[in-house]
Amino acid sequence: MSLKEKILKELAVSMKQRDMAKVKALRFVNSAIKNKEIEIRPKDLTDEHVISVLKKQIKQIKESLEHYKKAGYSDRVKEEEFQLSVLQAYLPETLSSEDLKKAVHEVIAEIQASSIKDMGAVMKGVMAKTKGSADGKQLSQIVREELSNL
Repeated sequence: MSLKEKILKELAVSMKQRDMAKVKALRFVNSAIKNKEIEIRPKDLTDEHVISVLKKQIKQIKESLEHYKKAGYSDRVKEEEFQLSVLQAYLPETLSSEDLKKAVHEVIAEIQASSIKDMGAVMKGVMAKTKGSADGKQLSQIVREELSNL
């Protein structure tokens, strides 16, 4: 079962259970998935596409969560936190920093990176290798550290 099918199945179950908060969160991401499908036509939607959509939606929710916290809207904060937890459940497990460092070392050896100028190539290689299970911010920090130590 693809990730999109899993989300749609969960949406149907949530609608039957009248869990409107979860329905709202899943409709939110389903709409973004449909937009991505339209964008990449005639290619088929893959789980990697869905994961990228989920990450984008999670980033948006985190940004609005910050604004709501600053403004003091506690009811909206709770709603956004719930949406965040629903969407994060569909993401693959993020790699530990040890696993990330190992992947970074492998890619550095593969492409023979020698300086910080190779950061983009290393990042691209690691992201391809980890298939969306790496946190971009954490990865960037690790790559920068490892390349500056060369």
